[in-house]
Parts: sequence; C-alpha cells; structure tokens
Amino acid sequence: MKEDHENQTIQGIKYQIVGWMLFIICAIFFIASSLKNHDILTFIGSVIFLIACIVFFIPLVRLSKRAENNKN
Repeated sequence: MKEDHENQTIQGIKYQIVGWMLFIICAIFFIASSLKNHDILTFIGSVIFLIACIVFFIPLVRLSKRAENNKN
C-alpha cells in the first residue's frame, strides 16, 4: 500500500518534470523567435519565462532524486 503511494508520487513528479521541460523548450523557441524578429520585449519576457521555469524545475528534480533514493 505504502509502496503504491510512493510509486504514484514518483510518477507524478516525473510527469511534472516532463511538463516543465516542455515549458523550457517553449521558452527557448520564444527566445529564438524574438531574436529573429528583433523584438526586445518578447526577448525579455521569454528570458524571464525561462528563468521562472528553471526555478520551478530544479526543486522537482531534487525531489525526484530524493524519492528514488528513498525507494531503493
């Protein structure tokens, strides 16, 4: 029972990590597009968006590693 809950938690964290990775990829494409179009406001917004995604991403990776270590 406890193991099922741990597996669901780890799987949920992995889905969140994939989601944040997709957001990071989107931010990179927004940055590339803004550079191509010489749009400084979009560039600034995209960089801020990328930083925010990374800020949310890092704790999830740490949590995932901790959960995997506790499982073993």
